Amino acid sequence: MSKQQNISQKGKVVKCLPDFRFKVEMDMVSGNECIILAYLAGKLKQHNIQIAIGDEVQVEMSPYDLSKGRIVYRY
Repeated sequence: MSKQQNISQKGKVVKCLPDFRFKVEMDMVSGNECIILAYLAGKLKQHNIQIAIGDEVQVEMSPYDLSKGRIVYRY
């Protein structure tokens, strides 16, 4: 079995939720914009990276569930 490939996209944080979760508006290629629920990756928590509303972030998503993701980088 091969490991699944994660989908990586840029997005913008639109709402901060409790427990290191965020609502992120994704920039889709077709012009449609969807909002997903994303949580903060462990390395960002470990290094105390602060995420605020309006920040541009990179989100990794599983190809099986495109409504949830993990924030891996803040621009």
